[in-house]
Amino acid sequence: MKIALSTLAGAALALGLIAGPAMAEEQGIIVYNAQHESLAKEWAAGFTKETGIKVTLRNGGDSDFSNQIVAEGAASPADVFLTENSPAMAMVEAAGLFAPVDADTLAQVPQEYQPSSGKWVGVAARSTVFAYNKDKLKEDQLPKSLVDLADPSWKGRWAASPSGADFQAIVSALLQLKGEAATADWLKAMKENFTAYKGNSTVMKAVNAGEIDGGVIYHYYWFGDQAKTGENSKNVGLHYFKNQDPGAFVSVSGGGVLASSKHQKEAQAFLKWVTGKGGQDVLKNGTSYEYAIGKGAESNPKLVPLTDLQAPKVDPATLNSKKVIDLMTQAGLL
Repeated sequence: MKIALSTLAGAALALGLIAGPAMAEEQGIIVYNAQHESLAKEWAAGFTKETGIKVTLRNGGDSDFSNQIVAEGAASPADVFLTENSPAMAMVEAAGLFAPVDADTLAQVPQEYQPSSGKWVGVAARSTVFAYNKDKLKEDQLPKSLVDLADPSWKGRWAASPSGADFQAIVSALLQLKGEAATADWLKAMKENFTAYKGNSTVMKAVNAGEIDGGVIYHYYWFGDQAKTGENSKNVGLHYFKNQDPGAFVSVSGGGVLASSKHQKEAQAFLKWVTGKGGQDVLKNGTSYEYAIGKGAESNPKLVPLTDLQAPKVDPATLNSKKVIDLMTQAGLL
């Protein structure tokens, strides 16, 4: 009987040794996804098809997930964190919760689209634009700079969605480029001049309907609507500030591997795939209309080329979401 039990125990142990890696492979990786769900699904499906590694997406918002990851610390079940904007990545990085990104992955992305630290990497990008109603504004009436929207002449004439991570990333760039005092003054004037809407799509719809002359949004909302029916953007034009203006800020969507991940190899492979040809081709050929940023990668041909945007140089690792939220709260915008 003892021999039989010993034999069974040995067999069970052997099975456990065999099943352990297999179970890990079957489980795959968990991605805390703050990117658009449709884009993340395409990335996950393409990666799984090529590697056989399963990806489980848990969808949420930039700041929600960054705060959650910091709260979870080393106990986080996440293997990878994807964002729409980089301040959330900077927050997790500041908490020391990212593993360094593999050198092969960093080598696939130009330095301007990754933080100087190498703790995470850019996976896509979006441009700030001023969406305007073409019946209300002519080109010579458009603001030359984002800063101009603080002028009293713009009172009641422009809109934004201040509660969203998208706009807060733009303010983060303004903070880095112009400093705290100038940003605080601009936000105070914004409170006087602008109309608040919830979400970039809602801002664009309001502009399209003539409720407001213009609004600060990201470019892809217009392109996405145009690719469908165009009903929410037919009266809307896009103004690109260019000239290294804060309003020409290009926000980097980031990806990072959690240091606490128990599937480091698979998680790093996912980031490498997303920043490589497979993941960047999804951006070119899919319906997100976000910019591909990998070396040699091509974006959707309908977009204004990244090189033509004349974006200001901003280190994504230095964008401070906490300071921005404090300043926006003090200005009465949050």
